[in-house]
Formats: sequence, C-alpha cells, structure tokens
Amino acid sequence: MSLLRSGLFVAVLVTLYYLAPLDRPLDLGTWIGFVLGLLVFGATIAWQVRAILGSNVPRLRAIQAFAVGLTLLLLLFASTYIVIAHSASDSFSEPLSRTDALYFTVTVFATVGFGDIVPRTEVARIVTMIQMIMGLVALGLVAKVLLGAAQEAVQRRGAGPAAEPGFTGSPENPGSAR
Repeated sequence: MSLLRSGLFVAVLVTLYYLAPLDRPLDLGTWIGFVLGLLVFGATIAWQVRAILGSNVPRLRAIQAFAVGLTLLLLLFASTYIVIAHSASDSFSEPLSRTDALYFTVTVFATVGFGDIVPRTEVARIVTMIQMIMGLVALGLVAKVLLGAAQEAVQRRGAGPAAEPGFTGSPENPGSAR
C-alpha cells in the first residue's frame, strides 16, 4: 500500500510539472523560487529521515523517501530549464518542451550526457553545473542519510534485519532470498 502511495505521489508531482505555468520570464522571482525549491527538497529529506526513524518498515520508507525526493529534485531542475529556455531561446541547442527538459534533466542526473541537448548560455550552464553537484549530493549524501536512518531504526528496535516486515534475506546474508 505504501509503495502505491509513493507511486501516486510521484505521478501527482509529474502531472503538476506538466500543468504548471512555466512560461514566465527569468527574473529574480525565478531564482528565489529555485532556491526555495532546493530548500523544500532539503526540508523534505529532513522530514523523511524523522519518518524513517519512527517507521515500522524503515527500509521501505527510505526507498519511498528517495523516490519522492529524487522526483522533486528532477522536476525542480526541469522546471528551471523550461523557464530558462522560454526566456532565451538560444539557451539550449534546441527548443525545449517539458518532456525535453525532463529528458535533459535525467540525462544530466544519470551522467549519461548524450550530447543531443546542450546548454549554450552561461545561465543554462550554471544551472546545469548546480544540477550536477546536487545530483552527486543526492546520490551520495542523501542516500547515505536515508539508508543510515533506516538502519538505525532497525537497530533501535533491537531486532535484526530479518525482523523487518517484507524482508526477504537472512540475518547472515541480508541480500539473499529465503
């Protein structure tokens, strides 16, 4: 049920991305919104860590938190790329639709970099560099914090990993199936 709820939340976020009015100019308000979005991402991760620590299924909760947090981060950057492309059509090597912006965001995050869409202006390149750094932070630090919170919650309960509902491994070899 909780995986379904996470999937639904991700679907709602993506739907909001496609419906949001992003055809505004690139101005101070845009940058304030971008910084606020990054702060919301950080607050979401902090809130999720607290929820993981109090959860009956902390590992599952950590996976859900990562999925929702990653979606928030990717959509924040895709939205910013759309605003940049709308304000200056030469910012990228081709015009960006919302799907193109999301595709570009995912290829940057995954460090694939096909080269079919390339940032051309200084502003677009700066935001892309920020995304690269945030992607590394998200994969490294955030994953470590979320999984560490899940591990701490399991240990705090005084039970081994096998006591967690939905766990399919053995205490001796947690990754193996029973």
